[in-house]
Amino acid sequence: MAKSLTLALAVLVAGLSAAPALSQDRPTLTIYTYDGFAAEWGPGPKLKQGFEATCNCTVNWVAADSSIGTLRRAQLEGPSTEADILLGLDTAIAGEARATGLFADHGLDLSHLALPETWTDAQFVPFDFSHFAFMHDTDTMAVPPASFEELIALPDTVKIAIQDPRSATPGLGLLLWVKAAYGERAPEIWAGLKPHILTITREWSESYSLFLNGEVDMVLSYTTSPAYHIIEDGDDTIKAALFSEGHFPQIEVAGILKSSDQQDLARQFLAYLTSPEGQKVIPTTNWMFPVIDLGADLDPAFATLPQPEKTLTIPEQEITANSAAWIDEMLASVQ
Repeated sequence: MAKSLTLALAVLVAGLSAAPALSQDRPTLTIYTYDGFAAEWGPGPKLKQGFEATCNCTVNWVAADSSIGTLRRAQLEGPSTEADILLGLDTAIAGEARATGLFADHGLDLSHLALPETWTDAQFVPFDFSHFAFMHDTDTMAVPPASFEELIALPDTVKIAIQDPRSATPGLGLLLWVKAAYGERAPEIWAGLKPHILTITREWSESYSLFLNGEVDMVLSYTTSPAYHIIEDGDDTIKAALFSEGHFPQIEVAGILKSSDQQDLARQFLAYLTSPEGQKVIPTTNWMFPVIDLGADLDPAFATLPQPEKTLTIPEQEITANSAAWIDEMLASVQ
């Protein structure tokens, strides 16, 4: 009995001694993203749980106040950054991100994706998409404007909240939406919108709170935003106003940093992110469309959402070359 007890204690001590080494051998994948993605109600926790079950690794989310903020942080840190992946950039800033030279090719076969256009980007992997749109509440605005010009023609008492294109991807999306729809007339459209703009917030959440609190009549968001209210609140009064000019899309993407010492693990995560298991998490946590066909696994509420008949686009090179000037143009018109 004494010998057995001694042996048992020896095994226990050996096991405890080995535990730190085993823990140290478990690799960590550090992902910079925006705070809503990493929040307890966002996709982050479920994706972490699902991927960790397959990778014998630890996923470490590092959240910034915006996806633009994650890019700025990675730029400042340069090759010394701890980030392995940046997640939450979108196609409007992909060109700027690509120009930094920080990103590696992902090397993944993405032929299974179901996007409006075939995906050919070698560095960035898409994980969700939607179109920008203005939300309205049918209880207070039964008939919304059907174009920017109809919105401009409304009484100045009709107020909207939008986001700053320098800090929020929806704000940049609106800027590109107006430019894609009106070209050289964009300053005229911004000047017409000026009397209706109650505020330009730094982030999307601030604007949306103003809308939900009844402080503005419309808010810039996404055509998929009503799904949240239908599924979570049982409320179908929040709707997206569809504009005759068409709508500009947002496709959110993730990319692997060249400086990462976890290249293979990072590729495994991006493959998981675009797999059925990963994509099932996205719609009802990030409130966007998945990038693959989920069939019956997509909540039926998404199928009821009206979508634009026309998608507006601007080539990446044109966005990268002109976005700074377009932002100055917009700010000069509305300030």
